[in-house]
Amino acid sequence: MPAAVGAVKVISIASSSIFNIGDVYAMSPFTEAKTFAGGGSFNTGDGIRISLDQSTTNVDEKDNFDQNISGL
Repeated sequence: MPAAVGAVKVISIASSSIFNIGDVYAMSPFTEAKTFAGGGSFNTGDGIRISLDQSTTNVDEKDNFDQNISGL
């Protein structure tokens, strides 16, 4: 059944997101990302101390595709 929608103001839409007004059967957003980070990169909180003398992050890969998203 159709929906009656009033005024809509969209400030921003993030990447790989969906904005829909009205009837919809199925919505399936997709995204792919690869993150490289060294030791202690994603620590959060108060009073964290990290001591990394010589830290390296190896980003050399033999494969070209990690997780293929197909059928788009």
